Amino acid sequence: MIYKALVPELSVTNISESKKFYLDILGFHLEYERVEDKFAFLSLGDAQMMIEEMNGSWNTAEWMYPLGRGVNFQIEIDDVEGMAAALKGHEIKLFRDVMVNHYESADGGVIVKEILVQDPDGYLLRFSQMISAGSRL
Repeated sequence: MIYKALVPELSVTNISESKKFYLDILGFHLEYERVEDKFAFLSLGDAQMMIEEMNGSWNTAEWMYPLGRGVNFQIEIDDVEGMAAALKGHEIKLFRDVMVNHYESADGGVIVKEILVQDPDGYLLRFSQMISAGSRL
């Protein structure tokens, strides 16, 4: 496995619940885990992330739901519509339903299809599918 240059690690309240959400519902792959540390390294396509049950070692402030306020994690996937359907099939409420967004970029612009969903701890996940890239908007 090749590790990415940036791999976020999310502190979660319940590792079992979070693993079920990421693996069984979102379709992430378990790369490895340290059961004794309640830690898991996950991947989905080219995206990588770590989750670890809260243990007090990373606390910089009091934990309050939703965790991760002010940040969202963009994860590129091939089928946003399929992900949205899978989430709805598990009765998971989308934070934002399927939308198409146009963003300016260094090479002209991109058009992406996206959804947003919160994980069990409230972390905001943005699943994004590239529609077109490199064209002036």
